[in-house]
Amino acid sequence: MAKKGPRALIKLESPDRDHCYYTEKNSRNTTDKLKRKKYNPRKKKHELYTEGKVK
Repeated sequence: MAKKGPRALIKLESPDRDHCYYTEKNSRNTTDKLKRKKYNPRKKKHELYTEGKVK
């Protein structure tokens, strides 16, 4: 059974689209796309991840 409420599953993608993180956000409070600085293990450095589409 699916969760009810304003929280939605989102995908944070690296700029090269070679790595991603999955997380949740409150879609009522945060209507803009998320941008977070996260660690990319393939490049071994921090990069700016942006919200993408969840398939």
